[in-house]
Amino acid sequence: MTKHSCACAPYAETLVQSEESWNGKRYEKYPEGVPQLTVVRMTIPAHTSLPWHTHPMPNAAYILSGQMTVEELATGRSRTIKAGEAFPESVNDTHRGTTGDEETIVIVTYASVAGLPLSVQTADNV
Repeated sequence: MTKHSCACAPYAETLVQSEESWNGKRYEKYPEGVPQLTVVRMTIPAHTSLPWHTHPMPNAAYILSGQMTVEELATGRSRTIKAGEAFPESVNDTHRGTTGDEETIVIVTYASVAGLPLSVQTADNV
């Protein structure tokens, strides 16, 4: 039996790098405290709207499968992100994600500090 080895070189692709969120709002600063990174894998059923919420820290999401429409409460602005796409999320802006006709799996990376909640539901969830 012959061993096969790959002469391939490592490959890196930047999925998202931004100084502002998807809605054009510039990031101002990171929260104060002990730095803590958190990576979350979310599985969201088809035809589901997440509760209106905010994030108190910069974070970025990558859609593994399915799609999600992110919508901002104050302006009604929205953007649909599909499998294989990444986007920088908004900080302190009330928004939510809504899935399409299939289950959506998303990886979210939060650049936060210890003890800070990753998201905060807003009073708009009536």
